[in-house]
Order: sequence, then C-alpha cells, then structure tokens
Amino acid sequence: MAEDIDEIRKRKLMELQKKYLEQQKSQEEAIKKEIELEAQINAIMRKVLTPEARERLGRVKLVKPELARQVELLLVQLYQAGQIREPIDDAKLKRILAEIDARTRRDFRIKW
Repeated sequence: MAEDIDEIRKRKLMELQKKYLEQQKSQEEAIKKEIELEAQINAIMRKVLTPEARERLGRVKLVKPELARQVELLLVQLYQAGQIREPIDDAKLKRILAEIDARTRRDFRIKW
C-alpha cells in the first residue's frame, strides 16, 4: 500500500516536472519570437525614418509606449506595402503622431 502511494507520488511529480519544462520551453520560444520581431521592426525603422525622427519616436516611446507602438506598426505596414518611397523626416513623423494620437485620444469630461 505504501509502495503504491510512493509510486503515485513519483508519477505525479514526474508529470508536474514535465509540464513545467514544457511551459518554460514555450515561454522561452515566445520571448525569442518577440525579440526577433522587435529586431525586425527596428531594422525597418532604420530604413524608413531619418535619425531625427527615430530619436523623436524613441522619446515618444518613453512617454507613450502604446502610441509609439501603433506608429511603428503603421510604418511597418506601409513599408511592407511599398507605400514609403523616401525616408520619413521629423516633421512628417510629428504629423503622423498627432493624427494617431487624435484618433485614439479619449476625452474625459467631469460634470458637476
């Protein structure tokens, strides 16, 4: 009886360890894919943005990371569609940022 309980415990422990290792492996793969995606986005940003615009986008990313991410994804889509023919300078990036920020901004009004 005690041997059966020990055998069940060992089996359960082995199952839990196996499940843990599988989860850890899938997390590592997800992190690796995220790093590769970020590297691809950075490479595209180097191609489509001037140094000043990249610097501005970096500062925006510190303050409003979700806005910067939306702009990055938009620029990647435009680049992949072949719609970006010349590097985007700081002034164009400002307009893009303002437009996307205006579209996503929510107005909060407090009534008394």
